[in-house]
Amino acid sequence: MAKKKLIEVALPLDAINAQSAREKSIRHGHPSTLHLWWARRPLATARAVLFAQLVDDPSAREDEFRDEAQQRGESDIDGFVDQRIEAERERLFDLITRMVNWDNLGDERLFEQVRKEIDRSTGGNPPAILDPFAGGGTIPLEAQRLGLEAHASDLNPVAVLINKALIEIPPKFADRPPVFPDAAGQRTGWPKATGLAEDVRRYGAWMRDEAERRIGHLYPKAKLDDGSEANVIAWIWARTVPCPNPACGIEMPLVRSWWLGKKKGKEAYVVPSVVDGRVEYSIGHDRVSAPANGNDGTVGRQGATCISCQTAVKLEYVREQSRIAGLGAQLMAVVAEGKRSRIYLSPTETQESAALSATPNDAPRGELFDWPGRINVVRYGLTEFTDLFTNRQLTALTTFSDLVGEAREQVARDALAAGISEGERLEEGGIGTAAYADAVSTYLAQAISRVTNKLSSICSWDSSPKMESVRGLFARQAIPMAWDFAEANPFGGSGGDFLEDLAWVTRVVDRLPATTQAEVHSADAASRGYGNTLVSTDPPYYDNIGYSDLSDYFYVWLRRSLRSIHPKLLGTMLVPKAEELVANPYRHGGNEGARDFFEHGFEDVFTRARETANEDYPIAVYYAFKQSEVDASGQASTGWETILGSMIRAGWSITATWPVRSELSNRMIASGTNALASSIVLALRPRPEDAPPIDRRSFSAELRATLPEALRALQQGSVAPVDLAQAAIGPGMAVYSKYSEVIESDGSSMPVREALRQINAVLDEVVSEQEGEFDADTRWCIAWFESHGFDEALYGEAETLANAKNASIDALRRGGALRSGGGKVALLAPGQLPDGYDPAKDDRISLWEVVLHLARALDDERGGLDVAGRILQRAEARGIDGAAAHQLSYLLHQISEKKGRTAAQILFNDVAASWPEIRAAARAAERETAPADVPDQLDFDSLEEI
Repeated sequence: MAKKKLIEVALPLDAINAQSAREKSIRHGHPSTLHLWWARRPLATARAVLFAQLVDDPSAREDEFRDEAQQRGESDIDGFVDQRIEAERERLFDLITRMVNWDNLGDERLFEQVRKEIDRSTGGNPPAILDPFAGGGTIPLEAQRLGLEAHASDLNPVAVLINKALIEIPPKFADRPPVFPDAAGQRTGWPKATGLAEDVRRYGAWMRDEAERRIGHLYPKAKLDDGSEANVIAWIWARTVPCPNPACGIEMPLVRSWWLGKKKGKEAYVVPSVVDGRVEYSIGHDRVSAPANGNDGTVGRQGATCISCQTAVKLEYVREQSRIAGLGAQLMAVVAEGKRSRIYLSPTETQESAALSATPNDAPRGELFDWPGRINVVRYGLTEFTDLFTNRQLTALTTFSDLVGEAREQVARDALAAGISEGERLEEGGIGTAAYADAVSTYLAQAISRVTNKLSSICSWDSSPKMESVRGLFARQAIPMAWDFAEANPFGGSGGDFLEDLAWVTRVVDRLPATTQAEVHSADAASRGYGNTLVSTDPPYYDNIGYSDLSDYFYVWLRRSLRSIHPKLLGTMLVPKAEELVANPYRHGGNEGARDFFEHGFEDVFTRARETANEDYPIAVYYAFKQSEVDASGQASTGWETILGSMIRAGWSITATWPVRSELSNRMIASGTNALASSIVLALRPRPEDAPPIDRRSFSAELRATLPEALRALQQGSVAPVDLAQAAIGPGMAVYSKYSEVIESDGSSMPVREALRQINAVLDEVVSEQEGEFDADTRWCIAWFESHGFDEALYGEAETLANAKNASIDALRRGGALRSGGGKVALLAPGQLPDGYDPAKDDRISLWEVVLHLARALDDERGGLDVAGRILQRAEARGIDGAAAHQLSYLLHQISEKKGRTAAQILFNDVAASWPEIRAAARAAERETAPADVPDQLDFDSLEEI
């Protein structure tokens, strides 16, 4: 029988989630900054999951620990075994906690320990890791970092290029010095991919200088009031359409906001005026005359307004004009570089004519997909990719793109001069001069592709005080319409500057592991072979993101720069779409067709993976939980239900589900919601071919027999209450999916949706049944809270409930749980509780009071974990069961969630989710008050060590 792996038993979720959330604030050198990709998994999560897929849970060593207990002559062998398992689990948790920390990525001694632990559980022969939906490359990159053989594939050529740049190219040229003349002598060694990064940096700088020599005249400097000149960072343009009022007829500007900068004391905004039937623009700085926030433009969701005659114009008119005659554009402002802040200047004829004089050649062609809500620009006549750029932007991008080929020839000449043999091209597996020149060119093209995110006429200007810069096009997973737009300067030293984006690329390459060789292929996950690999993957999330349609934006430029370097990969005009596993109703004949396509595609993927599955290890699948529709029984997720059903029908049994998030709890509180985990990680094992069926009654009985213990284990592992329902799917679906089918009373097979309902019903029962273990005062408070929350209600109703629960209203009032008067009763909310609560001095202590005071301490900036820890330590000294307090926080969260009491839900979620930290603080408080230990006898082992 295969040994259970750590991922199937326990994970240090708090540490993993904290580091995953922290990654969002790490920019320089983070692999995600190599090139934009959507919905990437955090590196920390992927690293921990891969480790936990391979490493045995200590419970698999029970026989070893039992032998150890017998050799030591232990009287309580079972107790000794449990302690050893727990101690080993804590040791592995500590290793994971250190391993997922971004600050430790350069700690080779730590990662040597990690690799040894993997070797220990895999007999020194760990399986190769495969991600068939590699996307942004997180999982294969982390597999490589752990010393594992990594295989990645994706149908999308942009994703394939990203993966090649992260894991396949760097090991081929690791530990080599750069070939750029005189660069190698700048340092004594070039470990990993640092030499490659240096060449990308040097040849990229040459490209930038050469591009400026050719087209720099299109980007003139700005003349300042004192006669000096300054670099222009961006030009701010307004799109225009003719006013439909015959008496007016001006080219009316379509402007979302007149604001340019909102930094206090340095405010700046555009001031439009109509002179002789033409709109002219100047810059205002007077705060008193500034446009009102929230109503400071001419166009919105409902339509536009002419600034001359105030005619209201419907968006349909704007769309019609844009499709028939196209949208016009007028320069509104010039943003120049200042010593301490931005300088905003009125437009000049010189600046406008320089922009309009550009004449691009050989720009890439391709049609945009009309996708309502995602690619809205098509509605406004922007139907080709070239329509998303100004002529000056097209000229700049085609110039840089042409220079990739010229840079490649220079790299090849310099590599030959450095004594490297010619060899095969990179796409043919070469590692000589030809392949190296191809490799450097690949990164240079990705820098250009990065530039396009801020060098487009769909980019807008961010006027907020901390930014005052060009926004990236893909602020969300869409290509939306932009009315007023910001045209960045690729030589301006700010967002959209080629050297800025080149630096982002080289910082990533500098830090890549570049260790084990890796393979990246272009392949459809539903038809590719899986071989003797272990799958760990993050597949598309039903209909969340249309990767192919969005990535076409980058693909057309990557193809123009690299088609001769990656001819097989970049052979199609646009990204392949027919086989893309996304439930897009606009491509598959509506919602039903999209669901069928997605469901059958996923079943094909998991069927192929099942054919060659390694039964020694569970595969891991990430999935974002998305409530996409509601039925008569409450919420249901089509995507979630579909992927579970596909896995089970393909012959897999679900052994665990873990909620992982990349958002900190303070973000949930700030937004006033108790959000679900950002995704779920499922662990799957092959279901035996001869698995028997089970009837509905037996299935329900088995759920009720196994789920309570599994839920207690999840609670003890501090799965947050907000995530408990998702985590419970694991042990619940483990029962459902281990059988060939669950047979309903009418002979039909129970669908996944019904199984999920059954699991949720048992979950509710288990959490509610825990109430029976609580004291009488707490049971009264729970019942009252369920009915009234922290609101007032009649005293008579409270007294009746107290008689039923064997409690006393007067005693509860004296004990500090509630207030009463005027014939009314109300529970005290955490924020209403008194300061300085000390359980040691409470003459009528209850579990309810302890949990409410814990919630108050965590929510009060004067409290925190130290105060919460002291409360728990002193409460337990009075006989309060800490485990019961933990369970009560789950129950109160469940009640708050059902009643829609978001504020209370967040408070109780924090208590449960913070339990390990509260427990640690309680132990620290106990050590502070404990007398110094006096040993009964000398510890001779310690003396020997000394």
